[in-house]
Amino acid sequence: MKKTVLLVEDDMSLTNAIKTKLEKSGFAVVCADNSGDAMKRIHDPAVPIDAIWLDHYLLGTGTGLDILEKTKNSKVYKHIPAFIVSNTASPEKRHAYLKLGATQFYIKAEHRLEEIISDMRTSLAAADLSTGKGTA
Repeated sequence: MKKTVLLVEDDMSLTNAIKTKLEKSGFAVVCADNSGDAMKRIHDPAVPIDAIWLDHYLLGTGTGLDILEKTKNSKVYKHIPAFIVSNTASPEKRHAYLKLGATQFYIKAEHRLEEIISDMRTSLAAADLSTGKGTA
């Protein structure tokens, strides 16, 4: 069964490129371009989210940090691994994400999509093995 990734990115051309790469890598993808839409998608029981690809800077009223905080403070959704992929971030912001429970933090210019997707696949497979769900 395909794993579903919530892709939260406000740059549409980048969203399309990442979505295509994720789908070619065997993932189902649900997209959101702002914090409000992202939270609606996380809480939608019809499409369970297995992982979040999250940009720090977003359109709307919140940031990626806000989304991660709400997700990790939820008893129901705190298990969802979050991969932060941002253009820039101060060491303090990076630390804040990791302290809240982000799985990984990437600077876009320093990592290829394939590397991030590979790390995501590895993380999901490890989580499946620890819970007895099989592999991703």
